[in-house]
Amino acid sequence: MRIDIITLFPEMFEGPFGHSIIQRAKDKGLAEIYLHQLRDFGIGKHKQVDDYAFSGGAGMVMMIEPVAAQIEKLKSEREYDEIIYTSPDGELFDQPMANKLSTYENLMILCGHYKGIDERIREHYITKEISVGNYVLSGGELAAAIITDSLVRLIPGVLGNEVSALSDSFQNQLISPPVYTRPRNYKGWEVPDILLSGNEKMIEEWKYEQSLKRTKERRPDLLED
Repeated sequence: MRIDIITLFPEMFEGPFGHSIIQRAKDKGLAEIYLHQLRDFGIGKHKQVDDYAFSGGAGMVMMIEPVAAQIEKLKSEREYDEIIYTSPDGELFDQPMANKLSTYENLMILCGHYKGIDERIREHYITKEISVGNYVLSGGELAAAIITDSLVRLIPGVLGNEVSALSDSFQNQLISPPVYTRPRNYKGWEVPDILLSGNEKMIEEWKYEQSLKRTKERRPDLLED
């Protein structure tokens, strides 16, 4: 998988992309992640990328020319399965969407900023708009990092145990069951006997029951469908 991210602040990705699972995926050659500084296509001496909105009002808008130039350059080099814009009014990101996107070969993500981007970019270039939650961030970089992390960990071969990704929360619209490790007894707090029984069928049934119980208590919205 290749992910191209268009951003005004590529340095924001150094931490999340330089460690742990994403770094492992890059080291294995399973994921390629490229950061593109939008100001490279800025206008004039000062590499301008934003301007006032024609309608007036507070805040600046990302200009069409730099964004279009960067997108067109990338599109001239390869075909993209999706060109994603991180936006508060996009489709809410969830596990089924992550599962689907993780099967694609080439993705482009445009990180929004200021009061947004010129609407013509959304009309003529963007194929999918994604929101990571019903709140507003200062920019789309954190959202792009979340999306990238969620997709990369699903690529076969990235995790040491591929079953791990399939048993994550939300994979079956349920929250994961509680998990325990050694010691078996800590201050009188015991690990449930069923997990030590060795009966795989009963353990799986217990896990499902706990997942269902937790989902009903904590995220009943997941069961509405």
